[in-house]
Amino acid sequence: MSHLFDFDYHNPTAIHFGPGRIARLRELLPPQGRVLWLYGGGSIKRNGVYDAVSQALRGCTVHTFAGVEPNPALESLLPALALMRAEATDFVLAVGGGSVIDAGKFLAVAALADGDPWDFVAGRRAIERALPVAAVLTLPATGSESNGTSVISRHATREKRAFRSPWMRPRFALLDPQVMRTLPDRQLANGLVDAFVHACEQYLTTPVGALVQDGYAEAVLRALYRLASSFARRHEIEWCQNLMWAANQALAGLLGVGVPQDWATHAIGRELTALYDLDHARTLSIAQPWLLRETVAAKEQKLLQMGREVFRRADTDALQVIAEIEALYRRLQMPLSLPEAGISDPDAADRMMTALLPQQHQLRDLDPPALRRVLSALSSGTA
Repeated sequence: MSHLFDFDYHNPTAIHFGPGRIARLRELLPPQGRVLWLYGGGSIKRNGVYDAVSQALRGCTVHTFAGVEPNPALESLLPALALMRAEATDFVLAVGGGSVIDAGKFLAVAALADGDPWDFVAGRRAIERALPVAAVLTLPATGSESNGTSVISRHATREKRAFRSPWMRPRFALLDPQVMRTLPDRQLANGLVDAFVHACEQYLTTPVGALVQDGYAEAVLRALYRLASSFARRHEIEWCQNLMWAANQALAGLLGVGVPQDWATHAIGRELTALYDLDHARTLSIAQPWLLRETVAAKEQKLLQMGREVFRRADTDALQVIAEIEALYRRLQMPLSLPEAGISDPDAADRMMTALLPQQHQLRDLDPPALRRVLSALSSGTA
């Protein structure tokens, strides 16, 4: 493989970035719309976002659903779906981080369909339409505010699945970096690592001569590396602005067009969350370094390129680049194995093998024996 793939690219999400942008909300909503306002655990009532959105929505027909949890689950979203159908809502406004926005996308699809909504998540049913969705972002991490992907769990079967469709891209997203200044350190670190791995999954594969995409990815990765190195400045507005935009660009779609991608870290991470209820970003910091060690031969050229262009180390080898990634995670106090995350389960590798083997098509460069070695290593913290 030595050249770009053919591709089509279109991102219709309008981004409104900067302080005070939430005040624009009313002018962006459809006239006479019946809005479902979706949010999470209530932090927006402490940072001023709730009041700002309430003010912007005065005069609108609004129905509110609160309490969307991290890693939103089908079971907890069914009452919201019932509310939407009872009130004939025709627009979804998700105010929060990636989990709330993912929940909004799922509801926008499910509200227009009969039958089991999990069929869309599981890929058994094609998405042919959805209600319009918009986002007010409060926690940068997933890029969900301007892409067509959603991740939903199902408690009954301990599944966590990603699904995607152009129909789920938000119509617009409001990004005000000031709202980040009250976020806990753990959430900021999670967001930074999530964005970093998103960029890696579209970059750390094999070279195809993609000068533009490589350059974009390296710019995003360098920005995130600098933000991790300057985490002490995390409450400064410049730091917040850069993380909010870098996280958006890491998964807005442009980095990955025309180039090979490898989402094995995310496939493993989703199963770790489903099994052990770990923060999504922490599952990524646990899985990625072990995956990179196992696939170092296949990824060596891009790892060396990352060392030169991101970490600015021309005299390094591929394993040292992986060590640099681990050092970045250490600076942010992220775990690098299940024991470091407080999980001691002698059956962890077996549980994950059972869950991941049906998803083998998502595990680029990993046959079952290689997957077993990775899972055993991250479960114990030793190769």
